Amino acid sequence: KNSVPQAASLLLEKLMLLVHIRPLPAGSGGETPPPAPGYYDTSCFKRGDLLEVPRTLFIHFGIYLGENRVAHLMPDILPAITGDRRQIQQVVTNKRLILGVIARTASVRVDTVEDFAYGGSILVNHMDRLFEDQVLGSEEAAHRAEKLVGATAYSLLWNNCEHFVTYCRYGAPVSFQTEKFCETVKMIIRDQRSVLASVLVGLASIVCLGVAPSTTLPTIFIPFFLWMAG
Repeated sequence: KNSVPQAASLLLEKLMLLVHIRPLPAGSGGETPPPAPGYYDTSCFKRGDLLEVPRTLFIHFGIYLGENRVAHLMPDILPAITGDRRQIQQVVTNKRLILGVIARTASVRVDTVEDFAYGGSILVNHMDRLFEDQVLGSEEAAHRAEKLVGATAYSLLWNNCEHFVTYCRYGAPVSFQTEKFCETVKMIIRDQRSVLASVLVGLASIVCLGVAPSTTLPTIFIPFFLWMAG
């Protein structure tokens, strides 16, 4: 069997797709359009602020650069296959994202606040409480983010969007949600009975409800991909 870190990495790769993939409205055949410019009040944001957007299972992070611009790390296949900046700068589609996760390629890109948050609520500097005296100056944080803009390797365990922002604002790349998720994976691996029970509950919810609500997604996908990693 694979080691726990390998199993956790595989699980995260599968589950991370649920973090960024944008749901399509009923009857729509294309990508959901982002909110119109001005959807968010950016007057309360300062250059160097750490922005986070809670999503279904994880949190997406970025560094505010001022003038409605956010630097954030996103899985993306295009930087690996083309140097056309106009194509790369277009909003990352689900297909590009999925292929980026599989190929483990990404880019630190600058988008509008609307494209970054994609309709989600935004928390500002919410992680500062975890680092206390380690917060760097706002200009230093923004400068670090700007220097990293461009193609980069992608790893759910070692180089994701949270590692990017914690390096920029606090000086050290850390991902608390990855650490927490790995601990959960370890607990599940130690108790094989919980894996079987979770699979049965997940399958029952699909059969009975026809679709899995967001609260049952971890129940369904974690055991499934644990078996794949085994």
